[in-house]
Amino acid sequence: MTSQPATTLLILGASGDLTRRLLLPGIGTLLASQPERRLQVVGADLRELDADDWHGRVRDALAEGGAGAPAADAVLATTRYAAGDATDDEALRALLASIPCDRLVIYFALPPHVTELVCAALERIGVPGGTILAIEKPFGDSLATARELNALVTRIVPEERVFRIDHMLGLHTVLNLIGLRFANRLMEPVWDRDGIERVEVLYDETVTLEDRAGYYDRNGALRDMIQSHLLQIMAMLAMEPIASVGERDLRDAVGQVLRAARVVDPVRDSRRGRYAAGDIDGRAVPDYTAEQGVDPARGTETIAEIEVAIDNQRWAGVPFVLRSGKSLGEVRKRAVIHWRAPAHVPSGMHGRDTPDKLVIDFKPDGFELHLTTNGKGDPFTLEQTVLRGELGGAHLLPYGEVLASILDGDPRLAVRGDAAEECWRIVEPVLEAWRRDDVPMASYPAGSTGPEGWATS
Repeated sequence: MTSQPATTLLILGASGDLTRRLLLPGIGTLLASQPERRLQVVGADLRELDADDWHGRVRDALAEGGAGAPAADAVLATTRYAAGDATDDEALRALLASIPCDRLVIYFALPPHVTELVCAALERIGVPGGTILAIEKPFGDSLATARELNALVTRIVPEERVFRIDHMLGLHTVLNLIGLRFANRLMEPVWDRDGIERVEVLYDETVTLEDRAGYYDRNGALRDMIQSHLLQIMAMLAMEPIASVGERDLRDAVGQVLRAARVVDPVRDSRRGRYAAGDIDGRAVPDYTAEQGVDPARGTETIAEIEVAIDNQRWAGVPFVLRSGKSLGEVRKRAVIHWRAPAHVPSGMHGRDTPDKLVIDFKPDGFELHLTTNGKGDPFTLEQTVLRGELGGAHLLPYGEVLASILDGDPRLAVRGDAAEECWRIVEPVLEAWRRDDVPMASYPAGSTGPEGWATS
């Protein structure tokens, strides 16, 4: 270990919730797994924090992530915090000038509109050679702003040094999806419209607003999860066979799927809802509109569902249902592949009423294969047998994987600019229908399975 780290991670928005809960512990888990990493952490934000406060936050987060000495001690010896306005040219220039380093990563833990202002300032003042920009979702707040932001950031640094963060698609999760599909003779021949009836991608959470009204109430479930994350997972599931798991092959295949995707009828093919007062694991949860910082006039949804069509030869006619919600009674982070029924079942066999399906769980990574088999008592009765298995999981927390990819210059975990724009194109007709109130706002008690009639696998 040396006193001068090779990379400086400058976190803009360092006093916020994302940095405290996710980013700093991610550094801890990265250093626990790879203690040889040489990293300086500099935090910056508008809020005033004294040196002891910042040092304590970093120390506690590194310990939470499992970082041990001397790696944690090296970070703690050099970390510092600077209060200031990063949207101001002179303040930002002074901040960058105070960071002597061989390599700089600027991490934007900021709302989209602030990120755009900071990037505009960076374009005016310039950045050190080799600088990497790591930008949190959502990338923009519409197709138009995503295009503008893409043009802006690529005037600052080349596309290969822009990391649009999608922490859900960690490297192990991506490789598990690829391996399960392409490395198994049983899967690939039936992975199309002839073998699959529909696909669901679900991200149901028990967490509530958790003091994030400033961000969440301006975005809601559709922007926060479906636009930013679930469309990317859908593309991974639906992509054409790739020649390699290299960055270009992988991201080209994702972009191809997204360009073919659309919501056919935004009114018919979308649903939204908002949680009411309820109970989750014995904890009373207030109505969403009564949560601190929420503006009821915004009409923000806490659960959203869209049905996406992919207009190509492989998937024509197969609906991809994407759903995400908060304050639900059960955590479900999974993709469900529903196979088509066989063309013919021999007469004399009875009892089969549940289609076969493959369930792929994310975090922890695993799978369940639901197959129709002969019954245990009566061999003429068909029933479901479930085969379960574990998939390789990462040793790092999600943000540890994100940081490792950034420090290694590996953009496979990042969203490419064209994909970010396509995701906005797909959801914008739905957002417009919701703004017109063409889709009613359903209600569901916190701790329930969701609005009545929203049955999912």
